[in-house]
Amino acid sequence: MLVAFSVAPLGTGESVTQAVADAVRIVRESGLPNRTDAMFTTIEGEWDEVMDVVKRATEAVGRDGHRVSLVLKADIRPGRTGELTGKVERVEAALADDA
Repeated sequence: MLVAFSVAPLGTGESVTQAVADAVRIVRESGLPNRTDAMFTTIEGEWDEVMDVVKRATEAVGRDGHRVSLVLKADIRPGRTGELTGKVERVEAALADDA
């Protein structure tokens, strides 16, 4: 499965950079395939391992505030792996076919 999530503390002021960095560090240390962009971190793996990482990242962010905002989107497709890059590669191939 792929899970794209965004997590941030609430009530901590304008910058959430350090709290978000703490969450991304947990994701990267998990060893699961992942990618972080300006809005979301996407992680790939089995349900229990992915949700454990999301939980730990959310808990880390929670240490910086009284409340946490978590946005999560999941693509659950049993039997598929490599979709973190595979989905993008298929779209790029379709775009190249149009050229």
